[in-house]
Amino acid sequence: MLLPAIVGIIYHELISAGAFAFVAVLMVIAGTLMSLKKPQKKDIYARDGMATVAATWVLVSVLGAVPFTLAGEIPDFVDAIFETTSGFTTTGATILNDIEAVSHACLFWRSFTHFLGGMGVLILILAILPQNDTGTMHLVRAESPGPTAGKLTAKMSSSMRMLYGIYVVLTLLEMIFLLFSNFSKNPQQRMNFFEALTTAFSTAGTGGFALKNASIAAYDSAYIDIIVTIFMFLFSANFTLYYFLLTKKFMQILKNEELRLFFGIVCISSLVIAFDIMPIYGKFFTALRYSSFQVLTVMSTTGFATADFTEWGSLSQMILILLMFVGGCAGSTGGGLKIIRVLILGKTAIREVKSVLNPRSVVTVRCDGKAVDKEIVRGIADYFVVYMLLLAISVILLALDGHDLGTTSTAVITCLNNVGPGINEVSPSGNFANFSAWAKILLSLDMLLGRLEIYPLLILFTMRKK
Repeated sequence: MLLPAIVGIIYHELISAGAFAFVAVLMVIAGTLMSLKKPQKKDIYARDGMATVAATWVLVSVLGAVPFTLAGEIPDFVDAIFETTSGFTTTGATILNDIEAVSHACLFWRSFTHFLGGMGVLILILAILPQNDTGTMHLVRAESPGPTAGKLTAKMSSSMRMLYGIYVVLTLLEMIFLLFSNFSKNPQQRMNFFEALTTAFSTAGTGGFALKNASIAAYDSAYIDIIVTIFMFLFSANFTLYYFLLTKKFMQILKNEELRLFFGIVCISSLVIAFDIMPIYGKFFTALRYSSFQVLTVMSTTGFATADFTEWGSLSQMILILLMFVGGCAGSTGGGLKIIRVLILGKTAIREVKSVLNPRSVVTVRCDGKAVDKEIVRGIADYFVVYMLLLAISVILLALDGHDLGTTSTAVITCLNNVGPGINEVSPSGNFANFSAWAKILLSLDMLLGRLEIYPLLILFTMRKK
């Protein structure tokens, strides 16, 4: 929080700077007092790891909201919690009606929460501080997106540092490429350093908080659209593949079925939508520019906007809503179910059909040329059932708030999958301000459930002390 405080001082926003500095000092004092008594047992088991991660995310979402209220930017504390939870979970849903009226310090904090939440709040700590490797593994598994979390190197802490290094380098590269927009002759199509940095933060975390009310559409720049589109794809890929790239294991990248399926869905969806919206934009390549951006902003769960897709045809809207469920790759900063789960669920369905047609056949689910462990297959199926059950319960509960079907259903879909925009009231040109306080708390819980992939939060709320 000292970083947004410094930003506030640079831009002479002393009230905002003071709010962040005050909360930062309080947290240092609280953390120091809490660490005075050392725990007798330092071993971290699976249940402990999940509960610790969930408790941390709830805590940072609440504490991260305090400066918004103290600075007067978001007076209602429930609104501030919704905004901060949306930031840390990289959802990008907002309650702000006029984003451009917000102070630079708070705008920086909104985007920076995306950057922190993208790789994981605790993974940053684990990458910096020396930890017990067994305990580290349980924390990483609870916070990392995807059905499994493995090591790249012998030590988990070294793996975390390597992944975070790749994450930071990609973020800096995007910022540099966005700064090249200053060569544009049109001042509207340029990004200054602050805009490029915060946009890179939001893209890196696949979050979607922008500095303009119209999001990326405000720049009306083909160059900026293309750069953001490329980096949304890069941040949606499994970060392990970048390690393979650095170690020149090119065949493992080419054989990766998850990446191939992700690329295939992006290409096919972009082309179908481009043909569908071509009458609106006149030229195919212009339509492709808008379609590919919206496909990746939804599929990567980033939530930026260059157009309001609710004004497109029903075919395009339906494709984009379905892509909200799919999400990015496991081991990326993207949300949703994850491509690997969709892939294995599809192969499991095919296996069941083959078993019905030929009961004596033995068909195994294979991925990347290897048989998938039965426990992983069963775990993915179980996760999908729990996911759909929570989705249904949330939609039914939110329906009590009195909004139309499209708003209610897509609000839950977009929050549970950490996407950002939905349709009708929560379209790219709308926001979540009209929901009641309890509905915002419900949607905030959905965001946390989606980002932590359900189980850590359920364990936290159902855990009993022995």
